[in-house]
Amino acid sequence: MFKSLSLKVILFGFIFTFFSSFGQSFFLGLFNSSIQKELLISHGQFGSIYAIATLLSSFLLIWVGKKIDDMHILKFSTLVVLLLSISCFIFSKISSITFLFFAIFLMRFSGQGLMSHTATTTISRFFNKSRGKALSISWFGLSSAEFILPILMIYLISIMDWKNIWLYISLLVIVFLPIASFFLVKEIKLDSRETVEKKLKKHNDIKQWNRLEVLKDYRFYIISSNMMAMPWIVTGFFVFQSFILSSKNWGPYIIAQSFMVYSVLSVLTLFISGFLVDKFTSRKIIVFMNVPLLLASFVLYKFNTPLSSFVFLGLIGISNGFANVLGSSTWAEIYGVRYIGSIKALTTAMMVFATAFGTALFGILIDFGLSIEEISLISGTYISISLFLLFLIKNKLEPKHVQKT
Repeated sequence: MFKSLSLKVILFGFIFTFFSSFGQSFFLGLFNSSIQKELLISHGQFGSIYAIATLLSSFLLIWVGKKIDDMHILKFSTLVVLLLSISCFIFSKISSITFLFFAIFLMRFSGQGLMSHTATTTISRFFNKSRGKALSISWFGLSSAEFILPILMIYLISIMDWKNIWLYISLLVIVFLPIASFFLVKEIKLDSRETVEKKLKKHNDIKQWNRLEVLKDYRFYIISSNMMAMPWIVTGFFVFQSFILSSKNWGPYIIAQSFMVYSVLSVLTLFISGFLVDKFTSRKIIVFMNVPLLLASFVLYKFNTPLSSFVFLGLIGISNGFANVLGSSTWAEIYGVRYIGSIKALTTAMMVFATAFGTALFGILIDFGLSIEEISLISGTYISISLFLLFLIKNKLEPKHVQKT
């Protein structure tokens, strides 16, 4: 019975991370050119609109996301699904800059923000002994979407109006997800937990940090600076993938094809990182998370051949696989799971904010005439500094344990 429940929770996470893709930058970036042509706006204008809308969604997420600590997961997820479907429908009706702003705001809030937050918070709270593997399998949903959707969307855009695609997505969301949620998490309660062996009981005795306490912990900011590298840098690359294509003189399908390498390596790393987390803990692995991302920035800076696109996205895929698992398990290990919804709402909002920052910065830098090589150099510098700071505190990431009386 309990094993069946565990499988349902994992499947729920898989489905929700898959459908979170509709609000992710890699997916929205596929419609960038179509939107710019229809509304006659520049890279910088699109980037600024995208950034401001994303930034506002991150602020709202801090408040709404913590509600998952107090609501039944089925009720919370149903509200999230309804909002996602409405967001997709509104996206299909974009006709002005104002409408574009509102549509992006809702898509980033419901898709990238709440869908992934709902999945990872549910997984992190429910699992203890096998949290790493559970998170890796659930994040396979997003990796599957990253593998399937770019080529599929490029094909669909070539044969139908891009707005109709969003209309069909809206219908898919509102028909499929409520049914899936009902059958998968109707039995899950706030105190539902994976059973653990007696020898692992000490992990349940760690201090349960609330959000205010976390904000006073200096380790939180150093870890977050590393967590934020992936969303702000990779979002910039994904949203402005058309700029990279033109700068490097690659064919129109190179990046879309490279996404397959990205997805494959992301999936492989997801499963590997899941086992590594359960064996060694996230605290030991997190220092290696952004090393492939640093190498990816170097590849984009140094090489111009179409083959480098596959290497570039492949390295990003490796860091992404680590980041997806570590981005949830690290907080649960260090700060406990009692207030994980509130903490994850904050950290997810920070990740969303980072995507806003990256989009705005890349758009502005492009409009100011910086090359993709110069932008890659800036990105690599940030990664290097945040990695160095994390290395300095790597031995201070242990959780605090509660003394029994």
